[in-house]
Amino acid sequence: MQCKIVSARDAIALIHSGDTLTTSGFVGAGVPDALLKALAERHANEGLPKDLTLVFAAGQGDGKERGLNRLASAGLVRRVIGGHWALIPKLAARAMQGDIEAYNFPQGVISQLYRDIAAGKAGLISHVGLETFVDPRLSGGRINAITPKEMVELITIKGQERLLYHTFPVHVALLRGSTADEHGNITMEREALILDNLAQAMAARNSGGVVIVQVDQVVAANSLPTRDVVIPAMLVDAVVVAPPELHPQTYATQYNRYFTGRYKRPEQTEASMPLDIRKVIARRAALELPIGGVVNLGIGMPEGISSVAAEEGLLKHVTLTAEPGVIGGQPASGLDFGAAVNTQAIIAQGSQFDFYDGGGLDLACLGMAEVDREGNVNVSRFGTKLAGAGGFINISQNAKHLVFAGTFTAGGLAIELNDGQLRIKTEGQTRKFKESVEQITFSGARARRFKQPVLFVTERCVFRLEPDGLTLSEIAPGIDIERDILAHMNFIPRIGDIQPMDPRLFIDAPMKLRE
Repeated sequence: MQCKIVSARDAIALIHSGDTLTTSGFVGAGVPDALLKALAERHANEGLPKDLTLVFAAGQGDGKERGLNRLASAGLVRRVIGGHWALIPKLAARAMQGDIEAYNFPQGVISQLYRDIAAGKAGLISHVGLETFVDPRLSGGRINAITPKEMVELITIKGQERLLYHTFPVHVALLRGSTADEHGNITMEREALILDNLAQAMAARNSGGVVIVQVDQVVAANSLPTRDVVIPAMLVDAVVVAPPELHPQTYATQYNRYFTGRYKRPEQTEASMPLDIRKVIARRAALELPIGGVVNLGIGMPEGISSVAAEEGLLKHVTLTAEPGVIGGQPASGLDFGAAVNTQAIIAQGSQFDFYDGGGLDLACLGMAEVDREGNVNVSRFGTKLAGAGGFINISQNAKHLVFAGTFTAGGLAIELNDGQLRIKTEGQTRKFKESVEQITFSGARARRFKQPVLFVTERCVFRLEPDGLTLSEIAPGIDIERDILAHMNFIPRIGDIQPMDPRLFIDAPMKLRE
């Protein structure tokens, strides 16, 4: 076995025009930035390679220049099949403008597709995506008009509707690990996540493609502990040693030993969240945490729930998870999102989605951007802005109990809390509760048909999804229904048996949820 250590420039020379390229990473964790940078530089200097098809499951970027934002130059990429787009605005803009063919598929579907490509299957059969914008009866996941209708089709198996997501060959996998030996065996002991690295490598290898892995150090051949090897040398064609600035553990943290899962952070008293609009919403959502249950918390507003759970002493009584494979502990936030401290396990992303898709989540708490009277939710597309679904469809469609959390309006909303009363100081400029959502990322009709319990939590009120649509069920103290709620909705919800929201939510003192 020859030494496979090469320069980034020589490794990128293995990529040819027209290739289908897949990359590893989740937000800012596990992204092979040294390889992406070398690819962008070669195209800028030589005009090659060009017309690539880019495939990624989770969003890989910082919302600015890093990650897949490096691949946005004209001519480099011709088609993109991606899960979450919000952190790669440069590529998202090209997709929205119709400069490239583009699909938005559920993150878990793409993650599982890697395994089916490796196994030589014709496609992935799944219920995930039915009755959302991914369903070919709507848009089939296509982002623009130039994108062909060829990637997903509606089929019937044993009398049940399913979606068939077509497989395709993978010519190049750009991946990332921690340590490589000279033969190309790869370990991931300093990475925050395992992700789909093994499945992606197998998919490329069995498609006749090449596998290039970025690491931060190389050791002698055959010196790595066998059980630590995540990607075996037989799958690896080239290894590139990256400089530290192109190999941070996440885009927010150069290295945190607790993110690796190999060390536990000592118990410590963390500063509590200030009592503001985010904490009020997180507290109300935390009331739904199932003792002994398995929970997923989405990015954005739901991130605060883990902080509330820690403050209230609940982390030992629930198992928090994140879609890239984190089980237990306390999830991180911001550009650290996806990583966690004091985890029980870190598994492959595709396996996590297997668990989610089969109904393993007792509760999921996700964000919401637009909601309509039928209980449909949109978090994926707004005018010229493409956020993408990420793991939202997998998670929301399959959790046993679902909470959507977010402010009642957006854009300048300000509240005041005084003596347990909530007052709206400045109303948000944008309404979230609309007659119809721009894109269906979550189907209220499907949830009602399958009797899925769904709650919509805001700072001033709570809605439940009932058989006949959205129903107002709780109101915060100090809030007037007509003035503060109905006047800022584009439809009139069903008015149920209204209860006051728990007064503890609005008082700056522990809620004693553990007791």
